[in-house]
Amino acid sequence: MKKFFLIFFIIFLTIVTTVTKNSTKKLESQIYIVKENISILKNKYELVLLEYNYLTTPKKLIEYQSKYFENDLIPLDINKIKKIKEENNE
Repeated sequence: MKKFFLIFFIIFLTIVTTVTKNSTKKLESQIYIVKENISILKNKYELVLLEYNYLTTPKKLIEYQSKYFENDLIPLDINKIKKIKEENNE
């Protein structure tokens, strides 16, 4: 009888260990995927931030204006800017 309980206990522990290992493998896999996604997003964010900072400097904007638009752009008084409100899809 004692042997039966001992064998049952060993089998039970083996099954529990197997289930636990499989679940931790799945969790580790998910964690790895999330970390990789975060890494990719961080790289994209840094590139976008660099591009934003580089392109929006006043010196660059003036350079682009003179290079691409020449006399097409005119200065505008901020006080003269008004809101356009759309009503009834008109």
